[in-house]
Formats: sequence, structure tokens, C-alpha cells
Amino acid sequence: MERQGTDVEKSATPSQCDQSCGGPKLDPSTTTPSTANVFKSLSIFDRLLSPAILVTMIAGVLIGVYVPTVQDAFNTARFDGVSAAIVIGLIAMMWPVLTKVQYEKIPQIFRSSGIWTHIGISMLFNWVIGPLIMVGLAWATLPDLPTYRTGLIMVGMARCIAMVLIWCHIAQGDGNYCAILVVINSVLQMILYSPYTLLFVNVVGGRKSGVRLDYGDVAISVLIVSLRHCVCFWRRAHEIKYLGIPLVAGVVTRYLVWYLTSKKFLEERFLPLFGPLAPLGLLYTILVMFAYQGHHIVQNIGPVFRVFVPLILYFVIVWSSAFALIYWLGRRKRNTIDFGYEMAVVQALLQELAIAVSIATYGVGSDEALAATIGPLVEVPVLVALTWVALYLKAKLAWPAKEASAPSSEADTKV
Repeated sequence: MERQGTDVEKSATPSQCDQSCGGPKLDPSTTTPSTANVFKSLSIFDRLLSPAILVTMIAGVLIGVYVPTVQDAFNTARFDGVSAAIVIGLIAMMWPVLTKVQYEKIPQIFRSSGIWTHIGISMLFNWVIGPLIMVGLAWATLPDLPTYRTGLIMVGMARCIAMVLIWCHIAQGDGNYCAILVVINSVLQMILYSPYTLLFVNVVGGRKSGVRLDYGDVAISVLIVSLRHCVCFWRRAHEIKYLGIPLVAGVVTRYLVWYLTSKKFLEERFLPLFGPLAPLGLLYTILVMFAYQGHHIVQNIGPVFRVFVPLILYFVIVWSSAFALIYWLGRRKRNTIDFGYEMAVVQALLQELAIAVSIATYGVGSDEALAATIGPLVEVPVLVALTWVALYLKAKLAWPAKEASAPSSEADTKV
């Protein structure tokens, strides 16, 4: 009994400090782990992923340059009009990550007020701040390249729904919240992409640039991308369909293994063995992407490097803004919403870009399509670097202690 009283007194001390100092509840022993401990918590696959991605990108470009028939080879097998190579990569990349999502806790998440606050923040960055920043950067850095600028703006209007799951996993973000926000952004992308693209390409810059879009053409392209998925190899809005396939596979896999064995077996035995398929799928997808576009990059090296500049600036500015905002909100007094490190990662990484319908609208050989396809080629190394920055900041900054939820014991033992 005496020891319990001592523990109560110790636990009361931070709370008293919070009331006197006006800060949130921070537990230095748990919220500021050492950098070494943070990186030790990563699996061997996550630690080696960054150098492996670099090697894979170089290998992909070399294949694209010195094996000119690689595009024809990738297009030999097609699924619903899309190269089977990219389909396999996307599914393999997302399936294990979506199997780890604790879907049984999603109803509890939606009953909290915090989820609606985070959805609002995500909508603000993804559909207001992000597009405006991209338009500004495109005009500031590519004033004399209207076709490349148009492709860049079209990229900036679309959101990513695949690789962000991998980056969130590596950076140790909240997988449940990430899955929810990814699905919401996928639906909004189908609704908002056409009017957004017309607004920023035609109204904002079309009169001066001489490059204009027809609403019917873009709307039809989005419809094709979202529903029929034809013609284009690399339209990342196309991932909407391929989010559904691994999502269903993830749900079925999770609860089938849980039902046949136990939750303990699922989390301690199955997921550690199944999880490495995600980084392997990522490396395979990157190899295909860079091999497919390697020769285009080399042939247009000057404009390509100029397009790199606004893309890199976009990632750094928007990622830093979202990450800093969540950190600042987490340090406010009397905070009842989770603004910890895991949510900072989710909000920051959801700004990742996606290829839209440039190829379907302008053709695969156009400057607009080339500028659009450069997007993921830049996002891969930049987002890898930012995930490591996030892990470093996890160790160096004092984050609010995450209040553990209390799910019922029955939910933990039964499906």
C-alpha cells in the first residue's frame, strides 16, 4: 500500500507541473526516446530499405536506358488495360500494411471527436494549402515551360493512396488513422479533381500560358481512370481501384488468420512473417517505374531537372508545415485530442503526390505527361528522407503522451 501511494504521488507531479506551467502532459521517459532506440525499433527490412531504394532507382534507370524494349515487355501482360507489372507491385505493396490495420477499433475511433478534427486538418492541407503551394511553385520555377508547368499542376491536384501507407508504416505513424484518411481522400479525388484542375490550369494560368483544358476531356479522363481504368499505364488516380483489392485482401487475411488461430498468433507470428512483402513490393514497383521512364528522363534531362525543383520544395514545405502544426497543437494546454507523433506522421505524409490524368488527356509522349510521371520519381527519395527526419524528431522532441484506449477484453480475444 505504501508503494502504491508513492507511485500516485509521482504520477501527480507532472500533472501539477502542467497546471502551473500551462503545458500538455509530457512524459520524458516515454515521449523522448533516444535516437538509437528509435532506429533499433525498426525491423531489418525497414533499416535497409533506404539504401535498397537508392540502388533500385539507379538500376531501373539503367534498365530503361540500355534495354529499350523494356516498355514493350511491361505492356505484354495487361490487366484491365493496365500493365500487370504495376498492378502486382501495388497490390503486394499495400496488402501487408492493410492487414495490420486494426479494423475492429475503427468504430471506436469514429466515436471520438479527434477523428473529425484530423479529417478537417487533412482536408485543409490536401485540398486547399497543398494545391495553392504547388501552383505558386510551378509558376515561380517554370514560367517559360507552360507544358511542363501544366503537368506539374495536374500532379499537384491529386493525392496519393498507395505509397503513403508504406511511409507511414516505416515512420511508425498511426496505421488506423492513415487508412481512414487515405480512403476519404480517394473518394474526394474522384469528385474534386476535374473542377480543381480546370480552375488552376485554365482560370489561374490558362489565359497567359496558351495551354487550356476542356472540362469534358478532363472529366471523361477522370471517369476512365476511376471506373474503367483503360489506355494509361501510369495514372495514379487509377490506384483507387487497386486500393480496394488489397483492402479487401487485408481485411479477409487479418480476420481469417485470427479466426483460424488466435489474435496472439496473428500479431506475433503471422504479421512479422507477412510484413516484409510490403517493402519487397515497394522495391519492385520502384524498379518498374524507373525502368519504364528511364529513357524519357535521359532524353529530356534539362526540363526534368527543372521540374525536380518545385517538387522537392513542395514536399519539404508542406510536410514541414503539417508536421509542425501537429507538434504545436500537441503542446497546447488542456488538449483532449491526440496530437502526438503518430498523428504528426500521418498528416505530414498524406501530402504525398500522385499522377493524375495527364497521360490520358495529352498522350503518353507529351511534356505534360512527362512532368506528371516525374512526380513519383521524386517523391520516392524525398519521402524516404522525410521518414528518417520524422524518426529523428521523434527522438529529439518532447511529444505528448498518447492516452491508451481501453478496448474491451472480449474484442481482443474474439473476432
